Amino acid sequence: MPEKNYSLKEAMLFSQRIAQLSKALWKSIEKDWQQWIKPFDLNINEHHILWIAYHLNGASISDVAKFGVMHVSTAFNFSKKLEERGLLKFSKKENDKRNTYIQLTDEGESILLQLMENYNPNNNAAFTGALPLRDLYGKFPEIIEMMAIVRNIYGEDFMEIFEKSFHNIESEFSEELQKLHHPNKKSEQEIV
Repeated sequence: MPEKNYSLKEAMLFSQRIAQLSKALWKSIEKDWQQWIKPFDLNINEHHILWIAYHLNGASISDVAKFGVMHVSTAFNFSKKLEERGLLKFSKKENDKRNTYIQLTDEGESILLQLMENYNPNNNAAFTGALPLRDLYGKFPEIIEMMAIVRNIYGEDFMEIFEKSFHNIESEFSEELQKLHHPNKKSEQEIV
């Protein structure tokens, strides 16, 4: 057994510090997230499932559970509700009958893209809380230490999907008139 190079007090202080900070931050994030998705009659789990389905383009329920940090039954039940609303479709693969896969419908993709277009950073406490750091250092905090902790807990696969989703946004979306736009989606003005 390797010798520990930390004290019990140090371990407890770190654990409690990260627990208290995470809880405070989550409470704020949860409130902002719920307000953002409320006009679309979604809850956080449903939005997260749509997000994962979009970025993985054919995710299994197991993938949704893993990358959504939720129990498999939670991922399945909320996916089922999204299917009933016509936002997701379920399928089985010819070579994998054991797993259930989800895919966004056109309506599901449309709602997700509308959510991205309607994002208002001024309604996000974590964003506005980080603005003074951006003003001071010229960039937003990269939160490298937090990412390292999450990587050590959930693994490299989790972080690959995490990074893929942000890469997709950076490469697929443009910003016009202070709104995000996806090139394959017509704006509401173009439709009218």
